[in-house]
Amino acid sequence: MFMYTDYTQHLLDNVKKIHFIGCGGSGMYPLIQILSAKGYDISGSDVLDGSIIRSEREMGVKVTLGHSADNVVGADLVVYSAAIAKDNVELNAAASYGITTVERSVLLGYVSRLYKQSICVSGTHGKTTTTSMITTALELAGRDPSAVIGGKLPLIHGYGKAGKGDDIVIEACEFSETFLKLTPYLSVVLNIDNDHLDYYGSMGELKFAFKRFALMTQFMIFANADDKNTMDVMYTLDRRVCTFGIDNDGDYQAINVQEYKPGFFEFDLKEWSKVTGHIRLAVPGRHNIYNALAMCAVCRFAGLTVEQCAAAAASFKGAGRRFEVYGECNGAVVVDDYAHHPTELRATLNTAKELGYKRLIAVHQPFTYSRTKMLFNDFVDVLKIPDVAVITPIMGSREPNDPTITSAKLAAQIPGSVLVDSLEAAADWVKQNAREGDLVITLGCGDIYKASKMMVADNNK
Repeated sequence: MFMYTDYTQHLLDNVKKIHFIGCGGSGMYPLIQILSAKGYDISGSDVLDGSIIRSEREMGVKVTLGHSADNVVGADLVVYSAAIAKDNVELNAAASYGITTVERSVLLGYVSRLYKQSICVSGTHGKTTTTSMITTALELAGRDPSAVIGGKLPLIHGYGKAGKGDDIVIEACEFSETFLKLTPYLSVVLNIDNDHLDYYGSMGELKFAFKRFALMTQFMIFANADDKNTMDVMYTLDRRVCTFGIDNDGDYQAINVQEYKPGFFEFDLKEWSKVTGHIRLAVPGRHNIYNALAMCAVCRFAGLTVEQCAAAAASFKGAGRRFEVYGECNGAVVVDDYAHHPTELRATLNTAKELGYKRLIAVHQPFTYSRTKMLFNDFVDVLKIPDVAVITPIMGSREPNDPTITSAKLAAQIPGSVLVDSLEAAADWVKQNAREGDLVITLGCGDIYKASKMMVADNNK
C-alpha cells in the first residue's frame, strides 16, 4: 500500500553507519534519536558543546567537537544541516571517499517513510504548536509516537523523540520547499500567508508549493476552512480533504466559543453535525482554537477518543518559545515568543493585550531584510498594538546586509517606539523602565530570547 519501502531501500537499507555534521542542532537531534533507536551506528560533529550534544553522548553517539576529514571515515551516509558551508572539510572528505551525502530535510523525508502513519503539519503559522498538540495527544493516549518538532515540548523533554509506535508527527516547513521532501500519510494545512516570498516570488508560487505538498498526502488532508488561501488550494485537488474551522461549516467546528478567563478559550467540538465533546485550552489566544481543532481532527482519524483529545488540550501548556514565561523583571512578567511575521505578531500581541496587564512592552527583533522590507507597512501597523515597542537591529541571518532597510526606518513610523542597538541595550532598557503590572514580551525567530534571559537574570539568582 505504501510507497515508502522503495525509498528507504534506496537510501537507508544498505546503510549501517551515519555521520551527522552539525549534530548539535535542534533539527538534527530528533533524527539522531530515531535512527539510533532503529539500530543505526551514529556519529556526529559540531563546533560547540551543549545540552543536545551531551544528550547524544548519553545515547552512545560518538560526538567530536571540531570538523575533520577523519570524522567521516567508515560512514555509509553523511548528513549535513543547511547551516553547514559547502566547503566544509567533512563534506569534501565524504565526496572524495565516495560517501553519499544528504541535507537534513532530505533525510527527514526518508525517515517519514519508515512509519505506517506519518502526520505532517504545514502552514505559515501554528506549525510548532499544532505538531506539539498532536504529539501530546498521541503520547498521553499511550501510542508512543516518534516526533520531529520545531520547538521544545516539555512533555517529551526535547525537540522530538524516538517512539516505538507506528506514528510519527513531523513539523512540515515550507521554507525552501523542504516540506516537499516528506511523504505524509495524514497532512495538515493550517493556513497560507505571505511569507518566504523572497524565495517563492509570488503568492501563486507559494500556494502551488502547498498544493504539491497536499498532493503527496497518501490518505487524508486536514485543512482550515476559515483560511481563504488554504481553501483556494483545496478546491483544486482531487484528494480527500477534511476541514476544520470556527466561522465556516467545517467537518470539525468549534461552536459556543467562550473566554473562560482573560485570553484563554474553550469551545464545544462539533464533528460533522453532532457535538461530541468540550475542549478547554491551557494556552492563551484565539488563534490556538484552530491549532486545537486540527489536533482533534487528526487524532480522531488516528483513533483517539474525544476525551483523549480534550485531555491533551487541557494538559498542553505550550512549546518552547511559544508564549513561554521566562520570569520577572522589576515585578513585570517576561514572556518570549517566536512570532516573526506580522500575522503572528498580531495574534500574539492581541492575546497579550487581553491578559489584563497595565502595560504591554514588546521587544521585537526583525528577522531578515527581505521580509522586513516586503512587509514593512504590516510591521509598522502591528507594532503599534503594544503600549511600547522596543526595536532591535534586524537579524539578517542568511541574507547579506541591505542598507536600504533598517530598524531605524521601522521605529520612525511607530509612535513612542524605542530604538536600541543591541540585545543587551534592549534588556537594559527594560530593566530601567519595566515595573510591576507590566507584561514584557520578546518577539522574533532569531536570538531575541537571549534578551529575555538577560532581563530576568537578576531575579533568578
